[in-house]
Amino acid sequence: MTSEQALYLMQNVYLPQIEHEAKTTRRVIAAVPADKGDYKPDPKSMGALELAWHIASAECFFLNGVATGEFKRGDGGAGVPENIKTSADVLKWYEENFPKATAAVSAMSGDKLVASINFFGMFDFPAVDYLSLNLRHGIHHRGQLSAYLRPMGAKVPGIYGPSGDEAGGI
Repeated sequence: MTSEQALYLMQNVYLPQIEHEAKTTRRVIAAVPADKGDYKPDPKSMGALELAWHIASAECFFLNGVATGEFKRGDGGAGVPENIKTSADVLKWYEENFPKATAAVSAMSGDKLVASINFFGMFDFPAVDYLSLNLRHGIHHRGQLSAYLRPMGAKVPGIYGPSGDEAGGI
């Protein structure tokens, strides 16, 4: 892949998709009731608050790793920070950090986007490829969290169209 192709992908494919998906991510996280953060459908599952935090922090982790050219352990968080008590706290953190992370990626050159980044010895991809991985990872976990909502007594927001819990939904 050339630097021009990588720049095109970042500017015209990945960042627009990431920013579009972030709107849905915000709605799903916001739907988690403040008193249901400990909910988990199975003992092996993450709790709702932990999963909401994982989604928000991992998005910024991937974006910041791409922007800096390296992924560092601890940058993605090793659990929910003490100051994060509710989904509203996760959203506040996300609103403060997500725009900075997307801006840092948006400012990258094509040469930086084609530079290879090692991901903890598991794989070594051009930086731009991690933007696609970021999308898939976030959508996957957001789907998990949205499946928690009804059993918690919450409403599922529209994700790719109206939900059955919204007016005009299916």
